[in-house]
Order: sequence, then C-alpha cells, then structure tokens
Amino acid sequence: MTHVLQLNNSIFGDQGQSSQLASRFLQRIKTTDTEVSVTERDLVQSPVPHLTGTRFQAGLTAPEARTEQQAQEAKLADTVIEELEAADVLLITAPVYNFNITSTLKAWFDHVARAGRTFQYTETGPQGLLRDKTAYVFITSGGQYADTDLDFQAPYIKHMLGFIGITDVHIIRAEGLAMGDQAINDALATAHQSIARLVA
Repeated sequence: MTHVLQLNNSIFGDQGQSSQLASRFLQRIKTTDTEVSVTERDLVQSPVPHLTGTRFQAGLTAPEARTEQQAQEAKLADTVIEELEAADVLLITAPVYNFNITSTLKAWFDHVARAGRTFQYTETGPQGLLRDKTAYVFITSGGQYADTDLDFQAPYIKHMLGFIGITDVHIIRAEGLAMGDQAINDALATAHQSIARLVA
C-alpha cells in the first residue's frame, strides 16, 4: 500500500490552481494503485504555528523529559513529523505569493526539520534521515520564474526536502497564470502533460 501525505497551501482552497493540480495527480495515482491511502493537511485552514524558542526547545527535549508545558508545545510538531515519517509519497501545493513560498509551508518546514529525528549532524555535515520517499511539488505562479534569478521557491523547497533526506523530488509548474487566457491554457496544458508523464 502507498501512503500519500498531501500538504495544501493555497489561500483559495480547493479552487487554487496548485490544489487542482495536486488533486489531478492524486486521482491518476489512484487509477494505477487502488490501495492508496491519503493523509491531507490543510496548512491554510489549520496552520502550523510559527516557531518560537519555547516550541523549539520542547521539540529537542526527549519526550520522557518534557514538562507538561513542553509536551503541549511539542504535540503538533510531533504529529506533523509522524505524518511525514509514515508517508511514502509527499504532495506539496506551492503557490508563489510575493516571489516565495507561503508562510504556512515555511512554518511546516521549521517544525519537521528536527535534529535527531529527521536529520542528524555528522562529522561531514548534516545528514537527512527520511529516505525512500518521493515528493511532488506543484508550483503555480502569476509570473514566469523558472530558470531565472527570481526562482526563490523551487531551490528552497528542494534544499529543505533534501536536508531531511528526501532527494527524489519532482517539480510540476504552471506559470504565467496572470498573463492572459492563452498563457493560462498553455501553462495548465504543460502541467497536465508533466503529471501524465510522471504517473504513466
């Protein structure tokens, strides 16, 4: 059985283009694998709180050594890490707002990047601990930023996933969605072709 974790980050919910691309991808997976299970976390409707010093320290404290307050502070971070650990496939909707990733996705990364749990420090540098997972990232944007100096999003997401051990990362883009009907049609057609190729 394949277990999918889907992270939604569009402020437009199911109507967001990134959400629709992820749903299209998931439906195609289900046609080829009837035993797919899905955990969906909407980071807009139920955002992970921004990291604080208290939450950070609580996460680094061994569960058996946490105070009652630390246990409460670490509870959500523990949950999102467990969701990630249990997943075989990660789907991330990643609309571009103001040239970068959403603050909701940044907060999620801040909580799942935990030393000793999802990565470890070694003599040669940090080493990711979450291996044998595949990630698909659905990037949508009003402008066109791929392969330019303004592409801040894809490199960061790939770096953070690699930092925790997920190196099999596929980027599906739909760009130019604010540049007229023809640009929208072309962008979505390209994204649909990428999905069909990846799930073939």
